[in-house]
Amino acid sequence: MVERDKNRFCIVMWSMGNESAYGCNFEKALAWTKKFDPDRITQYESARYRNYDETYDYSNLDVYSRMYPALSEIQEYLDKDGSKPFLLVEYCHSMGNGPGDFEDYFQMIQDNDKMCGGFVWEWCDHAIAHGTAENGKTIYAYGGDHGEEIHDGNFCMDGLVYPDRTVHTGLLEYKNVYRPARVISYDKESGELVLHNYMDFDDLKDYVKISYELTQDGLVISKGILPEFSVAPHGEGKTNLKINVPENGKCYLKLIYHLKKELPLLDEDHILGFDEIEVSKEDAKCKLAEKWIPKTVVDSELQVNENDTQIHIKGREFAYTVDKRTALFTEMKFAGREYLNHPMELNIWRAPTDNDMYIKSEWKKAHYDKAYTRAYTTEVVQGKHGVKITSHASVVAETVQKILDVTITWKIEATGKIDADVAVTKDDEFPDLPRFGVRMFLDKKLADVRFFGMGPQESYRDKHQAASHGLYRANVGDLHEDYIRPQENGSHYDCEYVELNNSRYGIVASAEKAFSFNASYYTQEELEKKTHNYELIESDSVVFCVDYALNGIGSNSCGPVVLEQYRFDDVLFQFQFTLIPYVKG
Repeated sequence: MVERDKNRFCIVMWSMGNESAYGCNFEKALAWTKKFDPDRITQYESARYRNYDETYDYSNLDVYSRMYPALSEIQEYLDKDGSKPFLLVEYCHSMGNGPGDFEDYFQMIQDNDKMCGGFVWEWCDHAIAHGTAENGKTIYAYGGDHGEEIHDGNFCMDGLVYPDRTVHTGLLEYKNVYRPARVISYDKESGELVLHNYMDFDDLKDYVKISYELTQDGLVISKGILPEFSVAPHGEGKTNLKINVPENGKCYLKLIYHLKKELPLLDEDHILGFDEIEVSKEDAKCKLAEKWIPKTVVDSELQVNENDTQIHIKGREFAYTVDKRTALFTEMKFAGREYLNHPMELNIWRAPTDNDMYIKSEWKKAHYDKAYTRAYTTEVVQGKHGVKITSHASVVAETVQKILDVTITWKIEATGKIDADVAVTKDDEFPDLPRFGVRMFLDKKLADVRFFGMGPQESYRDKHQAASHGLYRANVGDLHEDYIRPQENGSHYDCEYVELNNSRYGIVASAEKAFSFNASYYTQEELEKKTHNYELIESDSVVFCVDYALNGIGSNSCGPVVLEQYRFDDVLFQFQFTLIPYVKG
């Protein structure tokens, strides 16, 4: 190959092969290559696989290269050796819902000049189209679907785009991580804005036009274009951007980088990425939920009836039922309409992602997928304008000790507003949780979603670089990311308000501390059970998850485990949120 391709200018380095260990034949091949073509560099990732009883010659390898190393492993090499530049031959395995570690690798690459960068594995999912299913979806086949005995399942489905080159959310994540510029600092008092230019050759003033938007609770209240200012390649530059931040509401400043000139593959004004900065006043909160809270208190006592298994709470506009065996709602009727199709649940499970392929065995050994809620004691205290229900409960599963010890408090006002306070203690012997939250099965007519949080696409604690805070609207069906092998998808991170409605009535979930939510026509059980997206069958409900947290996404299908800061390993936590059913008018 060296002889054949010696005059091809696109080749910048030679590799001795791939995943084939190391030995004397590689040493000789490298020596010949460096003598024949001394101007090109060499690398061979598998040089690290060796017989430790032998002493090998690595002098003809110019680059130290690795596949999917943990950040800690990279740092150890840089600290203890660092004699050769470090090349990520493969990293950020882009299988299914993921990857979740683009930003962390970016920071590592940028922080040390010995880091060459790397190659994301990989561009596209490899599956074969076999016509169209009855529901209109393309039937994609992967390993095992043709009757072959030796195969690797859906491990060929590890790209940033689907087989038809439709974009994965992972590609959007990748794009914004590698944006041409980043905000280094912004002083909202003086208006001083400092940017870093990541381009190699272009001054930022010649390459991008920068627009900005200031939002309050997701609505744009001012916008404009920054004047041109010079930022040299790999340098920093300053400009001034004075904005008037309101006293109330969650406010964000978003800088959007538009391509200033037409390129062979990109049109002028193409969006190259963005930065987002929170500029809210101290203690400012999202005010969206207040619209649906009645301003006057209904001056009537609630009717509370209790028996061995149920608590019935009836107000002027609503009728709720709490099951004393689970401490959760089984009925939520407001203005004559039943909102719940099935009883509410505490939820610690998710349909495993491709990147959960190893940890899911630990989760299943802990019986997280079979867990349910059991209440032991319940106390009801009734006041003039409301009722408080406090239960001691647990999340348990057969054959294992108690997973979570839980105290659940519901405060139900005469208006029908519900305040929840769930205090949790986790048995530390159990592995990290997939998630924790409340799952509701809502009337399927509540198909329109409006939320203030990170969107528009799915976002998670370690996968939200392409998302930004806004007030978004969507249909429940549009929130589903249709991975060819079904899995957890469509969650939205850092939300403070979400509303599901139709033209006449709806329900709001809100909280002062941000949460995640998911609204889908598919249950997590259905997503886990089916092996292809065209096989999915919709639930009879809108499956609505209001989550305190989810475990990170990572890239552990081939890469390292989820980074510690993104793991859901809390032992003590408290989840407080509000539910407000309403009828318009």
